[in-house]
Amino acid sequence: MMRKIAMVKRQVDMKAVDQADDDLKYWLSKTPQERIAAVTFLVNQMLKPSQRMDKTVFSQRNMK
Repeated sequence: MMRKIAMVKRQVDMKAVDQADDDLKYWLSKTPQERIAAVTFLVNQMLKPSQRMDKTVFSQRNMK
């Protein structure tokens, strides 16, 4: 049995495409725990070792 590999390509004009809807649908399909994990991962990438996030800028909001 021989397998064939086909290249999959989607070419779009980056200035014309509105990816906000796709992004929103993607994140709404994730659980709140997965969303928090993603945000934590991104924040940790920006911090230096042993540096902590300045939480004085943010306010706490209740999730519905």
